[in-house]
Amino acid sequence: MIVVPLRDLRNNFSKLEAWLAEGQSIQIKKRGESIALLTSFKNASTSQKLKKPDFAARRKAIWKGRVFTPQEVEALRRDELGEED
Repeated sequence: MIVVPLRDLRNNFSKLEAWLAEGQSIQIKKRGESIALLTSFKNASTSQKLKKPDFAARRKAIWKGRVFTPQEVEALRRDELGEED
């Protein structure tokens, strides 16, 4: 168990967060007295990193390298906003 002063909770939270991610327990002390105990959750959702979607691959699959001309972009914007020609 790691013991830290209350000041570290405020000033160095990223360091404490890293310790929690490693599974450490952290005891918080204020003026020498223990006031809190921080522990991490032990479940599958926090131990696995979330897979981020590959937006570039999705864009390529949908548009296949298509590039709009400035006139097409303007027409799409007018259509989206409901403006008349």
